[in-house]
Amino acid sequence: MSDTARLPRVLLPARLAAQRNQGHDIFNVQVKPRVLMVDLNNFSSFPTYAIGLLIAALRNKGHRVQLLSPLAHDVPAIERERQETIVDHVQRRIHLADWKPFIGVRDFLREAHARIRERPHPTVLREVRRALAVRPDVILLSAYLQHFSTVREIGRIAQKHGIPVLLGGPMFNIQNVAGEWADLPGLTAIVGAEVDLTLPDIVQTICDGKGLEDFKGVTLPNGVRTPGAVPLRDLNSTPVPDFTDFPWDRYPARIIPLMTGRGCQWDKCNFCSDVISVSGRTFRTRSVESVLLEMQEQARRHLTTSFLFLDLKLNSYPDMLRGIADGIGRYVRGSEWIGTVHVDQRRDNGLSRADLMAAAAGGMRRISFGLESGSQRLLDLMEKGTTVEKNRKFIRDSYDAGLSIRCTMFKGFPGENADDMEKTANFLEENVSYLDRILFNDFSVHEDTPIYHALSKNDGTYRDLIIGEARHQRGRILYRNTSAVDPLYRKAKARALAAVFAINRRPLRNSARQFDGLM
Repeated sequence: MSDTARLPRVLLPARLAAQRNQGHDIFNVQVKPRVLMVDLNNFSSFPTYAIGLLIAALRNKGHRVQLLSPLAHDVPAIERERQETIVDHVQRRIHLADWKPFIGVRDFLREAHARIRERPHPTVLREVRRALAVRPDVILLSAYLQHFSTVREIGRIAQKHGIPVLLGGPMFNIQNVAGEWADLPGLTAIVGAEVDLTLPDIVQTICDGKGLEDFKGVTLPNGVRTPGAVPLRDLNSTPVPDFTDFPWDRYPARIIPLMTGRGCQWDKCNFCSDVISVSGRTFRTRSVESVLLEMQEQARRHLTTSFLFLDLKLNSYPDMLRGIADGIGRYVRGSEWIGTVHVDQRRDNGLSRADLMAAAAGGMRRISFGLESGSQRLLDLMEKGTTVEKNRKFIRDSYDAGLSIRCTMFKGFPGENADDMEKTANFLEENVSYLDRILFNDFSVHEDTPIYHALSKNDGTYRDLIIGEARHQRGRILYRNTSAVDPLYRKAKARALAAVFAINRRPLRNSARQFDGLM
C-alpha cells in the first residue's frame, strides 16, 4: 500500500481525493461539475489561502477545478510593504495631509488613485474569455471590495456565454454590502458564509438548475436573502488547502499560508472590521496537532519549510503559539514562520519574554501587532485592551528574542489631538531601532463596526465626526472630522511620519528577509 493511500481524507492531496471520487462516477453515472475558479486577490508572494481551501473542498468531492491566477499571466500582483524610498515617504505625507487648504486636493488624489487601482485588468478579462472555451459549468469568484469593477466585467462575459457566476468574499455577510453587489450582471448568487464544507453542494445545486434558498448566508439577485450562517465550529474538519495550481515559479520564495483559528479572542476594538467578516466572527481554534500535521503535509507537497500564519491573532489561544514553537521541529525540520498577535493584558497572553524567546528558537522569524497609537488615552477610547507600557515591553522583548517586528498604526481617531500625536511621535522615536516596518494609515469607518453603529446613532459619543455618504460597495462610510488640526498637531505628525520612514527605509533583519512584505 502506498503512503498516500494511508493518508486520512483531511490530509489527502485534493487531486487524489478527486480521482477516488471520480472513480465512483463509473457506477453513479453522475458527472461532477467543471468549475472555473478565478483568483482576483493575486498576491505577489504566496498563494491565496481561501482559494486553496475551496479548491481542496471541491476536489475532495470529485469536482473538476481549473484555477485562473492572474499572476501566471504577468498581471502585476498586490505588493504589500517593502523597503521604502523617499517617494513612498512623500506619497504618505500627501495621503495623510491635514492642512485645510490642501484637503480637497488630497481627497481628489485619493479617489483617483483608488479608481486606477480598482480598474479591471485587460489580461484578466482576456484570460477569463479564453478559459470559457472549455465551457465550465460555473465560475467561482472570491473577491475583496476593491474588485467591484472586475466582478462586473467578468459577470457580463459569463452572462453572454450563459455560465452562472457564484461570488463570495469576507465582507458579504454584511447585508448592505451584499445588497449593493447583488444586481451585478451574470451573478447567480452571493455567498457570505464559511463554505469550507458546503461549497461542493452549493455548486452542484447551481449546476442542477435548482435554487439556493436552503443554504445559509446567500443573497440572490432578486433581493431574497437567506438566514445568516453561523460561524463554522469544527475547524479540524476543514481540508488542507490545495495550492498545486498556483504559479510557484513567480513567487520570490516558497511560502505556505495557513490558519490555526478564526476570529479574535479579544473581539472588542471598536474600529476593527476583521472581527465582523465572514470568518472573523467569534474566536474558534483548531488543535495544535492538526496545524502541525498540515504544515508537515504542505512542506512535503511543495518542498518548503517557510510558513505564514494569517490568523487575526495567533495568541488568542496562547498554547497554540507555544505548541507550534515546541512541536514544529518534529514535523518540519528547519521550519521558519511568521504571524500576527495582539498585545493584551491577560495574565497569560503567550507573549512573555520567555514565550517570545521560545518562539524564536522554534523558528519564528517575524511578528506583527496593532500598535495604533502611542497615546494611552486613545488606546482606551479604541478599546484596544492594552497599555503603552505593555507595547513598549513587547517590542523590546521581541527584539531581544531576535524577531523582526512590524506594526500597524493610524491617525485621525475621533478626539485625537496634538498631545496624542506628540506621544505617538515620542513613542516611535524611542523605538526606531527596534521596529522593522510600520503601516501608518488614516482612520476609516467600516460598515457594521461598533464605531459605525455609534456614529449612526448620533448620540454624541463621537462629536468630532460627521457622517457623510455610505459607500456600501466598498463597505465604508465617508465622514468629516471637525476637530481642529492645529500647527502643533501637524508638527507632531511630521515627526511621527519621519520616524516611520526612518524605520521603513531600512532592510529587515537578515533572518526575516524572505518574509518582507508578507504582513
